[in-house]
Amino acid sequence: MYETTYHRASSVDEAATMFTKGSESKYLAGGHTLIPVMKQRLASPSDIIDLGKIKELIGIEASGDAVTIKAATTHCDVAISKTVQMAIPALAHLASLIGDPAVRHRGTIGGSLANNDPAADYAAAVLAIGATIKTNKRSIAADDFFEGLFATALEEGEIITAVSFPIPAKAGYAKFPHPASRFALAGVFVSKTKSGEVRVAVTGASQSGVMRVPAIESALQADWSAAALDDVAISEDGLLNDLHGSSDYRAHLIKVMAQRALAA
Repeated sequence: MYETTYHRASSVDEAATMFTKGSESKYLAGGHTLIPVMKQRLASPSDIIDLGKIKELIGIEASGDAVTIKAATTHCDVAISKTVQMAIPALAHLASLIGDPAVRHRGTIGGSLANNDPAADYAAAVLAIGATIKTNKRSIAADDFFEGLFATALEEGEIITAVSFPIPAKAGYAKFPHPASRFALAGVFVSKTKSGEVRVAVTGASQSGVMRVPAIESALQADWSAAALDDVAISEDGLLNDLHGSSDYRAHLIKVMAQRALAA
């Protein structure tokens, strides 16, 4: 790796200040993206600011009609949280499917969302539930946050501090994982809000990252059941077509995973 200067921040404000002092600073959350690309010499930050020990970024809270997960909370803590299991069991289930135990004990929800890998799991839940991403500067609605492959609405130096999930009336998640990486070839999160709106989001299948699926949403708005999707056709347009799976295969997976999520 290239030479870099490591900093451990004790607060969000301190981290933001440290960021501005480096010529090419990067934040470190769980490290599952930044460290590998540094090892491959694809990134050479002048300064690394570690967010992992900032107490105000760790924890899970339920209040009113929402569950708020702070940004440095690990996937494992989300998966085993009684609060999440009671309020949004599909979200706890999703977290339990991320990577392997080593990944789940180090990776964080904030780091995953900031990186916006096109096959990461959390993005599907955030978009389907209609969550709000909170930063040290503002709040960003899920529909405005994701901007394509590895791209988000975050500004330079902006820090995700928490994600607020409205508690849905019903929700489910199912994914078909790559056998080696355990990233999703297609992961589908289905959600019905307490007001009756249906939202469906897919990760791992699209060339532009996480996406909603209007065809499935319309069918489920009329009939919330796996059988309602029997005659729904998923378009191949814009889907990935690579050595892991063709676009028509991924279109088939989207439908099957949606039906499994509904059954769950």
